[in-house]
Amino acid sequence: MTRLAGRALRLTVLVGEDDTWRRRPLYTEIVHRAHAAGLAGASVFRGIEGFGASSLIHTSRLLSLSEDLPVAVVVVDTEERVRAFLPQLDELVGDGLVILDACEVVRYAGRDGETDAKGKRSS
Repeated sequence: MTRLAGRALRLTVLVGEDDTWRRRPLYTEIVHRAHAAGLAGASVFRGIEGFGASSLIHTSRLLSLSEDLPVAVVVVDTEERVRAFLPQLDELVGDGLVILDACEVVRYAGRDGETDAKGKRSS
């Protein structure tokens, strides 16, 4: 298990829900690559409304339903490990926004007990 406490770097990647990498959702590819790189963790958050460099507003409101809602992939780890991961994002992210900001990890803990490769607890 990765240990993480104190100063860290937060990586946020903002892309569209419909963005893909080789017929796979782009956000899924980013999460799986972050996992393979041994980063401390990654989460994906689906936005309800937003716009980016294209200035097109995407929203989940019923009357103007969009299938390409904004998605944020957030990764937190040490600065060294996050910066080492950035070249992979250069390959993956064509349209989108990549943000780095310093943060402080107050608590980072997994579930009690061992987990398998899929994150499920073993008995």
